Amino acid sequence: MYQYYPYYGHPQPQPVDYQRATMYGYSPFYQQAHSQNVYEYNEQLRQQNNQFREIWKQVRSQLKPLYEKMNEYKVNRNIARYFFMQTVYFTLINHQQYKGSMNQKVNEIYRSLRNQVGWMFGILAPYNISDQDLERAFKQVIRLTLENLGHSPEKVWSEWEDLGGELTSGPSVASWKRNRLDVFARGKKRHLYHKVWDGSSWLEWEDLGGTLTSSPASVSWGNNRIDVFSRGDNQQLIHKYWNGSSWSGWEDLGGALTSSPAVSSWEANRLDVFARGDDKKLYHKYWNGSSWSSWEDLGGTLTSAPAAVSWGQNRIDVFARGSNRALVHKYWDGSKWSEWESLGGNLTSSPAVASREENHLDVFVKSDNDNLYYKRWNGSQWGNWQNLGGTLTSEPAAVSWGKGRVDVFARGTNNQLIHKYRG
Repeated sequence: MYQYYPYYGHPQPQPVDYQRATMYGYSPFYQQAHSQNVYEYNEQLRQQNNQFREIWKQVRSQLKPLYEKMNEYKVNRNIARYFFMQTVYFTLINHQQYKGSMNQKVNEIYRSLRNQVGWMFGILAPYNISDQDLERAFKQVIRLTLENLGHSPEKVWSEWEDLGGELTSGPSVASWKRNRLDVFARGKKRHLYHKVWDGSSWLEWEDLGGTLTSSPASVSWGNNRIDVFSRGDNQQLIHKYWNGSSWSGWEDLGGALTSSPAVSSWEANRLDVFARGDDKKLYHKYWNGSSWSSWEDLGGTLTSAPAAVSWGQNRIDVFARGSNRALVHKYWDGSKWSEWESLGGNLTSSPAVASREENHLDVFVKSDNDNLYYKRWNGSQWGNWQNLGGTLTSEPAAVSWGKGRVDVFARGTNNQLIHKYRG
């Protein structure tokens, strides 16, 4: 009744309810045959169906999280699968119309899907699926289809650039607005140094003092706000912040750190700090807007400093190197901590992590050839490790200041700051 695009289970056109279809701006695919040679049309259809079979085989193996989300709204799996198949086919025959980055293509195809195949969304309306969940599900199917069609995920990575300085630690980076970067590193006399990208140029290094015995960690939880942490000369956590007009002094937050700290923030005036303790376990301390918690033992066996990021409200993802030099991962889902999971790899540094959009993660590490390696969570599965080159002499640091954008920093062979970006 609602057949739109043919797929391998229904290669022949099916009857359409034109009254309902017209309500949603629907124009059936097979009507194209009226303006084409029948043989040419049948051959085009055959080729598209063959290509669809191959792409659907790849896409369907990655849809379990989407089926589970649809099931939360009582959408039958067969119905969800049918609509996802229609979305794959729609993407397959329309993708060449759209240019730009992966995100731009996904957004444009989704907009066209809503406009041209509105009957699908009309059928789903009684299920009361939230706009956010519905959009996320269909965009993920479109993205997976494009990736299997061979589209590059986004703009290619830039070359490495030399930003100077004399670093005695790995860097850290935060961003409090679009096209703004605040980079921190330990320099001479174990002081904290700060360098800013203001949207058009890099400023000179600024000495912020202190006595650091580790790489710094930094995060922004609001406009013109930056919090910086490090390990002090008594292995304690130390903290300094920018309030929009001036830097605070250093404060001592205690603890017995055996690594650099990591910090993330999932809402205004919230800070979650992580570090390795003297028993190699992960420890957690948070600021709730009015006071600091005590340290919490989160277990694990860490052989590096941790890295942390938040991609949504009450969500935190933490990474580190495990006992076999593999990447290990643990997350807070808003109510409880997950178990540790191993994600493989051969790390020779602590990791770095950034999030370009909700439920997406970009993890970076130095490997045994001193190159930068990259692993991505696309919302439903982990990708393979990719080599991004470079010659790193420290752990990397990463941040995203906008959807589709990620900036990565490290120390280079002359102890200088080096930078690479995408998007």
